[in-house]
Amino acid sequence: MIKCFVKNENAIALIDTMSELDGDNIDKVIWIDMLMPTYDEIVFIENTFDIKFPTKQETEEIEISSRYWEENDRIEINSFFLINAAQNSHNETVSFILYKNLLISIRYTSLYTFDEFNRKFFAAPKQFESGYDIFCQILDIRIDADADVIEKLSRDITRLRKHVFTDYTNDDEEILERISSLEDLNMQLRENLNDKQRILSSFLKSTKYKAALKNDVAIMLKDIKSLIDYTDFNFERLEYLQNIFVGLLSIEQNKVIKIFAIMNVIFLPPTLIASIYGMNFDFMPELQWDYGYLVSIFLMVCSSVLPLYLFKRKGWI
Repeated sequence: MIKCFVKNENAIALIDTMSELDGDNIDKVIWIDMLMPTYDEIVFIENTFDIKFPTKQETEEIEISSRYWEENDRIEINSFFLINAAQNSHNETVSFILYKNLLISIRYTSLYTFDEFNRKFFAAPKQFESGYDIFCQILDIRIDADADVIEKLSRDITRLRKHVFTDYTNDDEEILERISSLEDLNMQLRENLNDKQRILSSFLKSTKYKAALKNDVAIMLKDIKSLIDYTDFNFERLEYLQNIFVGLLSIEQNKVIKIFAIMNVIFLPPTLIASIYGMNFDFMPELQWDYGYLVSIFLMVCSSVLPLYLFKRKGWI
């Protein structure tokens, strides 16, 4: 699907049919948004605007030369956008091509960031004079969205910490899985922000757009730096939480082992007494006692109660 945004003075017109894109409005196109484009749509835009698009494989490469490329009157950018799904959060690559004053975006999934920008674009078209303005605004919205995800992640870590300390009910696997999922999300956020930091640092050095926009780019870089610092803090909190949880598990296991040790100490003396008088030797004088059975029972009870009394005095139980 292709959406072409044509700017006519102070208004924005949307063209979503390739046949409507003709010589009268080609020069007025300010942004082309391509969502899951077909081969025919890609070829049509390439031929119409005399531009070559990167392949899907090329957009996924992580070296900076593949994430940001500038030549003559063209800048090519591949940037990560976080898909924060409930069960499968991942970074999706979106390609941007800035060609003269035109912005072309290529993506293979629907993104909230672009829907949000569309509302701003139609509400205040005067603010966007070129594709560079549009590109910076899209990234700014995405950075704000990343900040919201980080804030929610921090709240989730806080709730999980309270659960571990106050409502812990031996749901070990569930807590470990939760800690692992939060670490994965934080890692993806960090990767996402590092990618944008590298891209914007290169973009800031470009001379192809107006100087007034460079101030906005510098502010975005500062915001990204603060968010990266916060992801570092979240990594530390998660590591601390995991260590605390492992410590609690060790304490619970030690309690169980302690109970078994106490039970062994309590029942060992009675077992010894019963074993002695269970022997089949001919000469065992106590076997002929009238009260030998009662004496042996008494000895077993005393040998069981005495360790309990001593452990209680010591504060071990």
